[in-house]
Amino acid sequence: MQAEWSGLDRYYTAALQVEDSALNGALAANAAAGLPAQDVSPLQGRFLHILARLMQARRVLEIGTLGGYSTIWLARALSPGGLVVTLEANPAHADTARANLAAAGVADRVELREGPALDSLPLLAGGEPFDLIFIDADKPNNPAYLEWALKLARPGGAIVGDNVARGGAVANVVSQDPSVCGVRRFLEDMGAEPRLTATALQTVGVKGWDGFSIAIVNETA
Repeated sequence: MQAEWSGLDRYYTAALQVEDSALNGALAANAAAGLPAQDVSPLQGRFLHILARLMQARRVLEIGTLGGYSTIWLARALSPGGLVVTLEANPAHADTARANLAAAGVADRVELREGPALDSLPLLAGGEPFDLIFIDADKPNNPAYLEWALKLARPGGAIVGDNVARGGAVANVVSQDPSVCGVRRFLEDMGAEPRLTATALQTVGVKGWDGFSIAIVNETA
């Protein structure tokens, strides 16, 4: 089925005119720098972009920059005067992302903080809350990222998680894979959290079989 999923993704991408030179250039730069091909797909990037625009997001937090591909999508969606704060642990990835953000013309709307996210997140506490938080980093730490997202998001804000299906492995209750276990705990914590209303959707396409979770921070718990 992968060939069919990928073919339909390519059709959607062309028909909806999703790609452009800056985005393609970022992916090419990531590949040239040897970054893992873990970026969201073009269609997924536009999904994040549309979500941010629907929310009229002015402040966005991204946990996991990689080469900045999804960051570009989010930065382009900001309301006037908005900012994306993006966190990246790998210095080489951060350097590639800075170059990609500059080439895409969005560097002035992005604050890239280098270092482990669990070191950077406490430094954001007490500041202006975020409208949208996108979690797409190391999966074993997803439960901790969710805890911080709840502290940093505004009431009515959204928390989006990537890679929550992992080829269906997340349904395996006896899996010992650290990433699968991290995603399972992340999802179960969301489901048990009265401050959140959450759902998850499976996705198929050029990225294979995976999925997104999305939660809204309830105005009143």
